[in-house]
Amino acid sequence: MSIELYEKAKKQGIKAYKASVSTGRYPYLPVLDDILDKDTVVSDVNMGLVDIPLDRVVGTSTAGRTQAFASNFMPLMDEKTEFGSKWSNLSDAHLSEGIRDAIKVYEYLNYYYVVEGNKRVSVLKFFEADSVPAFVTRKIPKLTDDKEIKIYYEFMDFNRKTGVNFIWFSNEGSFKRLIDVVREAPIHGGHQQDDNTTTEVSAGGDSADGSGIALRQESAKVWSEDTILELKAAYRRFATGFKNRGGNHLDITTGDAFLAFIELEGFDEVCEMSIEDMQEAIGSMWQEFLVINEKYEVEVSLNPPEERNRVISHLLGQKISPQKPLKVAFIYDRDPLQSEWLYQHELGRNHLKEVFGDSINTLKITAKTEEETIEAIQELVENEKVEVVFTTTANMVDASLKCAIKYPDVKILNCSLNTSHRYIRTYAARLYEAKFLSGMVAGALTKTNKVGYLADYPIYGVTANINAFALGAKMVNPYAKVYLKWSTLKNTWGKEEIYNAFYSKGIDFVSDQDMITPSKASRRFGMYQVTDEEVVNMTMATYNWGIMYEKLIKMMIRGGWDDSDSEGENKPINYWWGFTAGVVDIIFSEKVPVGTRRLVETMRELMKEGRLHTFDGEVYAQSGELISSTGMDIEDIIKMNWLVDNVVGEIPEIEELKDKAKPIVELKGVMKGSEE
Repeated sequence: MSIELYEKAKKQGIKAYKASVSTGRYPYLPVLDDILDKDTVVSDVNMGLVDIPLDRVVGTSTAGRTQAFASNFMPLMDEKTEFGSKWSNLSDAHLSEGIRDAIKVYEYLNYYYVVEGNKRVSVLKFFEADSVPAFVTRKIPKLTDDKEIKIYYEFMDFNRKTGVNFIWFSNEGSFKRLIDVVREAPIHGGHQQDDNTTTEVSAGGDSADGSGIALRQESAKVWSEDTILELKAAYRRFATGFKNRGGNHLDITTGDAFLAFIELEGFDEVCEMSIEDMQEAIGSMWQEFLVINEKYEVEVSLNPPEERNRVISHLLGQKISPQKPLKVAFIYDRDPLQSEWLYQHELGRNHLKEVFGDSINTLKITAKTEEETIEAIQELVENEKVEVVFTTTANMVDASLKCAIKYPDVKILNCSLNTSHRYIRTYAARLYEAKFLSGMVAGALTKTNKVGYLADYPIYGVTANINAFALGAKMVNPYAKVYLKWSTLKNTWGKEEIYNAFYSKGIDFVSDQDMITPSKASRRFGMYQVTDEEVVNMTMATYNWGIMYEKLIKMMIRGGWDDSDSEGENKPINYWWGFTAGVVDIIFSEKVPVGTRRLVETMRELMKEGRLHTFDGEVYAQSGELISSTGMDIEDIIKMNWLVDNVVGEIPEIEELKDKAKPIVELKGVMKGSEE
């Protein structure tokens, strides 16, 4: 029996050897001595006896036995040799009582290289074991800007906090995301253990890399042992299902896919899934894994697609009429009368009714939590037969995605920026274009050269609005400074405190919330002048959501929805329309001087024609760095996490924000705070 098993293992080795040779790859085990540049290793750390994942054991420490194995650790030597005999005896021992003796390895960049126990690893890999006990010595590289090194340092911190070593990611920030998504699970989540902190550093000083950071600490664990066991079991089931579905052929790690899976499904739900349930769910969200695999950036649609010719539109479009109306639902997270943001969307919903009449039925639903949003969409689709759903705030994106996967024939769109999901589309308006013009008015009229800007959340799009306003002010007044305040900072009692801070600095114009809140009427909206007697409104940068909704619905019913996929069927799509599409505008008060208004209106017409772009020309950051000399790409505008040089203030870190602001900033924030 043992000889037959050896022959099977050897066939696997020969097959791997030939495959490597045919593609020009090294056909034997990688050798750590050949890989390591000793100058880059700053410390060796004894990790003790650890259960290590066999799929991360990839090579041998020295060249002594490397050619006895193919690159997959399967044997290459003749079965009649002493090597073949020992391998066969080990396989017999494994079948009868299991291999229990620990091997000895070096760990480098979360890969393991065998010092003692190559044949044990070979036998266990042949029998598809998950792990092996090993005495591990970690070789720590010097911290550099290399992406792999930075991910490895994140792994070391994650490993210290959790003790988990069987999962790996290919993108920075993923280990923290995993900690967060598991910790937030109510049932199986990470319940922190007692803090028994002891620190071990390398012999060279405070830290191995000279940074002052201890590279090994036995500190408070973020997860309980039960949580780790649940995670490991769920990960193993997922890995099996993902492999069966063909995931090993994608250019992503199983960890990348698993993280996307639990972020969508929820860790508690995943822990309860069987392999069969997981395989079905993996199949349902396969497009998501393809998006990750292709590493697509979001495709940004800056203008509505041109209308198809009438014949094609008639054949492929959707016919609607009062007898067969299109059913469209809007989901809000609170009463629109309590929110200037939602009130504008409600005006957009009413616009649809005016444009399409009885050929469209619109419904509005309030859902405050993710669970309520999912339940609302399910009710709308299954019972009301809704065909289009607009979720109007970014915090609804996860619920939207889950329902979009469940209901692939329903068009679900979320109002947010830079959401890289294939199953839903996102939409937003380039309000920064109107903010630029509003900034021009403020810069032209200020007598103190000090203008205030009150922002709420440091998320995608908001930073562009701030910078555009500041550039507009600077265009007409090179001495104008924009003083930035945030209403969501935890140490801010309320807006009155911010207003007082503005006034004390001699600020005479302020850019505030974009529109009135119906239930809290106030003159403090748009861009206004502050006088001793009253607030005088000057301009209002405004969204025309009705125009956007109208154009999106027309695109659907005229057969233009699928045209947006011209760049590739797996590419996430974000509609981000502005002046050229008519979805943003600026309203002027009669208080704006005629000359100033004429100048700004001329600039607006150039923007509408696509001849003027806000971030064209030289753009400098606060640091003095030249960000652009000729103009910025739209992707860079979306992801701005810096401020232009005439802004006084900063983008807050997440720890500085009020608790109610943190969820949306964690989801869509342009800047992350320091990790634990």
